[in-house]
Amino acid sequence: MSASGSGRSTDLFEVIPARSSVRSFRTDPVDRDRVVRAVEAAGWAPSPHGTQPWRFVLIEREDDRRSLADQMGESWREQLRLDELPAEVIEHRVARSKDRLERAPIIVILCLYLGDAHHYPDADRQRAETTMAIQSLGAAAQNFLLALHAQGLDSGWMCAPLFCPELIREHLELDESLTPHAMFPIGLMDTPPKRRPRRPVEDLIVPFRSS
Repeated sequence: MSASGSGRSTDLFEVIPARSSVRSFRTDPVDRDRVVRAVEAAGWAPSPHGTQPWRFVLIEREDDRRSLADQMGESWREQLRLDELPAEVIEHRVARSKDRLERAPIIVILCLYLGDAHHYPDADRQRAETTMAIQSLGAAAQNFLLALHAQGLDSGWMCAPLFCPELIREHLELDESLTPHAMFPIGLMDTPPKRRPRRPVEDLIVPFRSS
């Protein structure tokens, strides 16, 4: 069943296994409205108290994508040096990551937003509130990725913002209330990714001792 005009199925149980994490993009422009529609789909994810503690930043101009890629690439280069990797390995990894960000027509950054979070007098519940918000951010990201795929667009979840949130916030001049957590280059697939096998469902269901 296809109702998206992309030729891809919109049946949920076909969309889920068909989606993949794409790392190589063509430079063809993409329809911004499809990305906005995916953000709308993300908005239906479950969240604590219905607060929707996430915000999306859409980066479309080539100069903006390239400058951000340069800044993040330098940060990652410094981090990889701490791992004492050979220089050629470091440069190869940084170049591949930058290429993804520069070639994809749109980059979306998903930020955690706790401005509407509930406040508690004890630290344990406050930590749980933040954890719930981060968990729901993952649900929003999954909705977003599935909606992109169903509309014929490709993407991949990059965790790089977790390692340099301040750099991204300052570079894009984002409000202090926004903490970058994930990044999604969006476009049309160039090279199909190698997919890792999934565990059989029997391995994902654990037994427990019943009374």
